[in-house]
Amino acid sequence: LSFDDVLLVPDYSAILPDEVTTRAWLTKELQLNVPIVSAAMDTVTESHTAISMARSGGLGFIHRNLSIEEQAIEVDRVKKSESGMIVDPVTIHPDALISEVLHIMTKYRISGVPVTIGDKLVGIVTNRDLRFETQLDKPVRSVMTSENLVTVPEKCTLEESKIMLHKHRIEKLLVVDKEGKLKGLITIKDIEKIKKYPNACKDSLGRLRAGAAIGVGSDMMERVQALMRANADALVIDTSHGHSKNVMDAIRNIKAAFPDCQLVAGNVATESGAKALIDAGADAVKIGIG
Repeated sequence: LSFDDVLLVPDYSAILPDEVTTRAWLTKELQLNVPIVSAAMDTVTESHTAISMARSGGLGFIHRNLSIEEQAIEVDRVKKSESGMIVDPVTIHPDALISEVLHIMTKYRISGVPVTIGDKLVGIVTNRDLRFETQLDKPVRSVMTSENLVTVPEKCTLEESKIMLHKHRIEKLLVVDKEGKLKGLITIKDIEKIKKYPNACKDSLGRLRAGAAIGVGSDMMERVQALMRANADALVIDTSHGHSKNVMDAIRNIKAAFPDCQLVAGNVATESGAKALIDAGADAVKIGIG
């Protein structure tokens, strides 16, 4: 068996591997560490693939064959999968039922949830607290850890956090301000993943980047709003014929409502089609039909 249809011929080079960068701009505001994105197809990209893409330096676009809530959750899973510090951790009230916290853990694939009243930290509940619990209608306050909570201030570095985690033999650090209000969460897994995936594509808060697809139907703006609320880094208007009035109107409407949205639009196959999308306000253009 031979593959002789394409032959890459090496040439003279004075460049060493460590002098090469594969960084590329998807838009003027969004840089990738490798110039690869995954397709917004239901057989290709949900949160699992998007996490793998971002860890490798690229970007995954969550497909839109989901309800608005389901797609937003998929984006949220990527954004909360790892971070220098999770700035908006999922929390639960102490009067909530154990069944509710188990649902949250399953939904977000996490092993522990801070317990708060408003934004005031009062405890934490983890898998360890729930391991042998069978009465799921009991309140969280009956099983949560509330005494001797290990907390750190907002300016705690990752190296300091690692020392604290090791010292107390715990997996999660609660970040609080001087008033005891919960400001974030640092986990040992996040610290380990920073070292394991040094080329990961992350936002300014250290969260993995994630994109999502939208259409131009009647629920478009509602979907955009939900995805932006879930902190999607880029949206793609994913249509088979992008050089159309509906797509250009959609671009203008989205950019008017969300001027900071990094918006990719497509698909087009001609110069005039690409120019039309650019003129309408697209930050990047998706090329290719078929």
